[in-house]
This record gives sequence, structure tokens and C-alpha cells, in this order.
Amino acid sequence: MLFIAIGFAILALMYALLMLEVMHRTAVAILVAGIVFALNTALHFTSFEDLLAGIDLNTILLLMSMMIIVGVLSRTGFFEYVAEALVYRTRGHPFLLVAALSAITAMVSAFIDNVTTVLLMAPIVISVCRELKVDPRPVLLSTVFASNIGGTATLIGDPPNIIIGSAAHFSFMDFVRHLTPIAAIDVLLLIAISPLLFRTWFRSYTGRSLGKAPRASAIDKPLLRRVLAVLTIVISLFLLEDALGYPPSIPAIIGAAITLILVRTRISLEDAINFVDWPTLIFFVFMFIAIRGVERLGVMDFIASAISSIAPNLPLAMMIVLWISAILSAFVDNIPFVMAMVPVIEKIATALGTEAMPLYWALALGGCLGGNGTLIGASANIVVAGIAEKHGYHIPFKWFMKYGIPVMIATVGAAGAYLVIRYGL
Repeated sequence: MLFIAIGFAILALMYALLMLEVMHRTAVAILVAGIVFALNTALHFTSFEDLLAGIDLNTILLLMSMMIIVGVLSRTGFFEYVAEALVYRTRGHPFLLVAALSAITAMVSAFIDNVTTVLLMAPIVISVCRELKVDPRPVLLSTVFASNIGGTATLIGDPPNIIIGSAAHFSFMDFVRHLTPIAAIDVLLLIAISPLLFRTWFRSYTGRSLGKAPRASAIDKPLLRRVLAVLTIVISLFLLEDALGYPPSIPAIIGAAITLILVRTRISLEDAINFVDWPTLIFFVFMFIAIRGVERLGVMDFIASAISSIAPNLPLAMMIVLWISAILSAFVDNIPFVMAMVPVIEKIATALGTEAMPLYWALALGGCLGGNGTLIGASANIVVAGIAEKHGYHIPFKWFMKYGIPVMIATVGAAGAYLVIRYGL
């Protein structure tokens, strides 16, 4: 129990520092990782190599490669063109803009991982809001919420789904049949509550532009054709991940390599490297180490065992798995948590004498939707915050929670009703 208590103390310290914002979140991650290394040296709860193995290089390489591709794309004028088109089509109406951007993001995120989706969508959101001279942060939040919800819909939309699909032998179509309906409902719910959620922003909305017809002449067409060709290859390879069995970073790395070759006469290697948001990548590296240390101290196993011991029947078991997964995934990386929970799901199903499938859907929904709760609940959240900062817009941890927690409660609540109606009755 001593190790578990230490693990919870590390988590408490990390979140206190993040919420108080006494230092940059990347510095907090480095500090907490340093504490984990020091404690491991004293207590020997795991090896140094095991802590380093906690770094998800697949995520790091995916982010770095997609940042290069999206950075080159930004040089073509594409984002400005799409922004002008959206403003023109919606006549600058705030609700229609939020609805359109949220719906597009959710649909894209169902077929491309949510981190890649927000890397593509965030620059468009910022360009739209600058066109209208409004604060882009509420729209960025709505976009990242939609990305996390949309990623719930399919096997390839979010990493926890891939883990669950592999463990339970669920197919792509299993996820479509069982999770896409509630993902669609939750996206509509997000759009419906956005005027209430961001009511201050809607009231202070100053965009009065009716929009202007998008100017294709402003686009660097030769460069755009090259980058879009690369993106077509990357997206096609993303869709073939499940069939061919390679990690999602592979298509992104291939795409970044091809991009650097195709644009070498237009954009230097140094400029391409500068497209990478290095503080965000460093944050992820040290956060992975910190979470691995907490996991090795027994925190995840303790939580999983507690859930297993208090589930008396299937409807209640689904609700316990759903809500605890959602709450914890808002504060702890959902990937190790889902990995720890997979064997527990089978134990709960065996103890209740029922099939495990509904419990797996509860775990998937909780793990994915819970990521909207806090700034570090999902990788996409951190990426959007990093992009916003590069454009001069700071997203504080507490400010994100102010909007993220209500969205999490609303969408997880709808998911709970869906689970009970479809499986519990």
C-alpha cells in the first residue's frame, strides 16, 4: 500500500502544479518525471529501462511527422482558403461555424486518429476566427471535444479502441455497429449545448463579416498539389493500418519523408524542422515517463481491482466501468488505464455470468469520452493547446476544465443511457 500511496501523491502533485500554473506544463512534466526517477533509485519499484520504455515513440513520431506535413501545408494558403470558404458559406454566423467545424472534425476523427485530425483542423479554426476577428479558443475547444468524441466511433479513431479491439477480437464493423450511434448522438449533443457552454463568447461575438468568396488565386497550387498528394497517401495508409498491422506512426513518417523530398527546392530542412512544436513533444516524453512510474507503483491495478470488487450486476457494472474509466481517463493517460482494465473486464464478466462485450463498450466510451475532461486527458488536447500557444493564445488548465468537465459529464451521461437501454435491459 505504501507504493500505491506514493503513486497517488505523485499524481496529486502533478495536477496541483498544472492547475496552479506556477510553471509551464512542460516544466511540470520534467519535474514529475525527475521525481519518479529519484524515487525509483531509492525504492527500486522498477528499472530505469522500464521507465524509458513507457515513452510511446509511436505517438511522438506520429506527432512530429504530421507537424512537418501540416506545417508545409500551411505555407500553401490552404488553411486561409478553407477559412474564407467556411465564413462565406455560413455568413459568419457563430453557431453555424461551431456546428460545421465540430461536425467535420468528428467525421474526420472517426477515420484518422484524433491527434492527426486536430493537427489539420486547428489551423483552419484559427484562420476562421482571425478572419472574423474573434477569440479562437472556444472554437478550438469545441473542435478538440468533437475530435475525441468522433474518435470513439471506430476501431481506428482512438488508441484505447485499438487496444480493446485487439484484446476482445472486435472487428472494425463491430465498433461501427455498437459505438458509432452513440458517438453521433454525442456530437449532436455537443453542438446543441455549445451556445450554453460558450455563452460568454457567443454574447461577446464581434464577427460581423458576411464573408467574402474564397480566392483560389491566393493558393500556391503547385506546392498544394504536392502536399495533398502526400496526404492522400498518408490517409490511405492510415485506413489500411488494421489490415496490414503497422503502427500509425509509419504512414506519418513515410509522408513526412516524401514531403521533405518534394518540397526541398521550396522549403529548407531547417524551416521544415521549425514546424515541429518541440515543447509539446517534450511534454509528452516526460509525461509518459511519469505515468509509467505511477503505473508501476500499482495505482492502475489498485483502481482496476476496486472496480472489480463492487460490480454486482451487468447494468451497474457497465455504469461503474463507464464512469470510473471516464473520470480517471480525464486525469490519467487512458492508454495504460485501458490496458490495465482489459483483464479486469473478463473477470467481471465471469463473476456476473454474462458476456463481456457490453463491458468493453463501457470501457471504450469511458476511456475516450473522459479525455475531454482536462487539458491532459487526451493527446489531442495538448496538441491543440500547443498550436494555440504558437499563435499567441494561451489555454490554461483550469479554463479547459471549466468547459471540459461539463462536456464530459453530458456525453458520458448520454453514453450511460445508451448502454443501459441497448444492453442493460
